[in-house]
Amino acid sequence: MVSEFVYAQPVKIYYGAGEFEKVGEILREIGCARCMLVSDRFLADKAQQMVRDIPELCASFSDIEENPQLRGAEGVVELIRKHNADAVIGIGGGSTMDTAKFAAATALGGAPLVDYYDGRLPFPEKRLPVIAVPTTAGTGSEVTQVSVMSHDKEKKTINNPVFMPKIAIVDPMLTATVPPRTTMNTGIDAMAHALEGYWSRNHNPISDLMAVESVRLVLENLEAAYKDGGNMEARGNMSLGALIGGLAFALPKTAGSHACSYPLSEDYHLPHGEAVAFTLDSFVRINADARLNELCRRVGLRDANELADRIAALKELGGLRRKLGDLGENVDVDKLAHDSAVHPLMGNNPVPMDEAKLREMFENLR
Repeated sequence: MVSEFVYAQPVKIYYGAGEFEKVGEILREIGCARCMLVSDRFLADKAQQMVRDIPELCASFSDIEENPQLRGAEGVVELIRKHNADAVIGIGGGSTMDTAKFAAATALGGAPLVDYYDGRLPFPEKRLPVIAVPTTAGTGSEVTQVSVMSHDKEKKTINNPVFMPKIAIVDPMLTATVPPRTTMNTGIDAMAHALEGYWSRNHNPISDLMAVESVRLVLENLEAAYKDGGNMEARGNMSLGALIGGLAFALPKTAGSHACSYPLSEDYHLPHGEAVAFTLDSFVRINADARLNELCRRVGLRDANELADRIAALKELGGLRRKLGDLGENVDVDKLAHDSAVHPLMGNNPVPMDEAKLREMFENLR
């Protein structure tokens, strides 16, 4: 018998090739008169071209780093206030969308953004609507109430309903030019979202169903999308898999692999997806049980060990860092284990992981 659960998903989702062409219509539908564009520095010119015919556009910001910093959100807020913007479009990967979400949630408040970041003040009651437009297939940020932000050498996952976008536009055509390595990084991140949502202590039956489908789509399409970025069937299936993966973890939240990803990103500068992938196959083996084995059978695999092997093979194919030696000469395993153990997301892992167990896991990656 299923125990009680609550499920909610307030984001209106537009999915399909060419759906981004509706963005002007969507802005007018939500009553936007002055729109702020947020993109990263690598996508800035393309993003400007994408919205060039939107009369509502009033300003743009693109100084966003791979691991997004609070100063980026501060820059967006400054422009929002200067131009009196009433909506924010975030076009790009998770860093861009998380920055757009944080800025939109704080722009109408009067306090410094660090006060909201540190929790000294509650987020303002009023916020700007966000239209989230992913250009990678992986982060799921377009359908979650999470903003991952760094400040003063600290990286936080802040989970709050104020970050939930109003609209998500998932157009696979926007992923066609994503480089192979980024395709692999973000694709494994999408699988991690689904798997961790599935085995999270907070999982629910609806999220479970989406997790299974997301894992299936990623397993069947990631290699093809990596090898041929112009394969739009694979790209479309990856965009759908990433979207569903985002929905799968939005409420249950992520667990061990994501907890470990934060020190890997902060101390060893791995991109988020690669940092998550670094321990994902290890956690598949650690969390293997009858329930996870059943998921594997439903996606055409023998068991969790085969799933872990498939993830390891994808990491090798994509040239991702897989061993401690790949991180540099002086890897502090004790600090990695400690920082991972104390991260709040580790508490969602179905198998309790203390510093000793995490140290053993990392040592096995030498």
